[in-house]
Amino acid sequence: MRMHARLLVAVVAFGATLLPGSTARAADSVVETVNVWQWNVSGWKMNDGSTTTGMVEAAAASIVNRKADFAAFNELCWSQYKALQNRLEADGWPEGDSFARFATIRETTCDGEPFGIALFSRRQLGTAQKYDLPVDQRGGAHKLLCAPLYARPHLRFCTTHITGSEAVIGGTNIKEQQLAAVRGHLQDLHDNGDTVLIAGDFNARPHDVRLDSWYSSSLDVPNNGGNTGAYRELDDEDPRCPGVGETTVDEVDGDGEPIETEEPCGQRPKIDLLFVRESAIAGPYIGDALGEGTACDGPCSDHRVTIGTVPVRVQL
Repeated sequence: MRMHARLLVAVVAFGATLLPGSTARAADSVVETVNVWQWNVSGWKMNDGSTTTGMVEAAAASIVNRKADFAAFNELCWSQYKALQNRLEADGWPEGDSFARFATIRETTCDGEPFGIALFSRRQLGTAQKYDLPVDQRGGAHKLLCAPLYARPHLRFCTTHITGSEAVIGGTNIKEQQLAAVRGHLQDLHDNGDTVLIAGDFNARPHDVRLDSWYSSSLDVPNNGGNTGAYRELDDEDPRCPGVGETTVDEVDGDGEPIETEEPCGQRPKIDLLFVRESAIAGPYIGDALGEGTACDGPCSDHRVTIGTVPVRVQL
């Protein structure tokens, strides 16, 4: 975790900024400091689609305790999604009744129920967009899921789960195809004047060359250089592994096999990432991966909760 002083959560009037392609006049914007929370919960493989393993309660409690504004889930079963809505409402976290969105990756994985990704917001959400990603031929369809705040439509939160497949399909690596598709959709949203935060399981390490087109060239350190993109990842200045951040996986995977340490920094992989476009960042940011959750009579997942705080400029 980067050791910046924690910013006060506030909405501050900010100077005028030009809209993409604008020549007529500048648009007013504000700065919002946003708390983001993300977890790949292994809802089927390690929780058997159940809502009673302790995962739902642990996730909801963490969202509330961490004062999250947005929360993203990967590998979530439909019944778990509904249970999370009920628990978060019971805990008084959302400010309205339209605060959750779900996108199906596979239709019947969870004992006949859908399996996919989801996002939650403390404030009311507007209409979600669900983008299909290039197919990995493993069955189902990976997605990018995005939704704006209802009262601040140019602030959008997205989540995705990039395939773990390394197959070459149509002449190129399928993971690279999906990463490029997500980046293209985010570019379209940016060109629309939107500020986008994205959290998810990218199945790629920060120093992987396939993320060079994501990370900004301003990140140029021994662990992560050669970047040409537009984004910063909220844990990319962690002093324990600058340019990468802290591992987001546990010691053992969902099959009970050890997850080995690797270079750089001699830690297990970091594949759960929180990206924000650098041009939207309005001050110091911070990211962290929490410890292994043990609320499920042992680990609830082979991934760790990932959190971040960032001030961003948002067009009014």
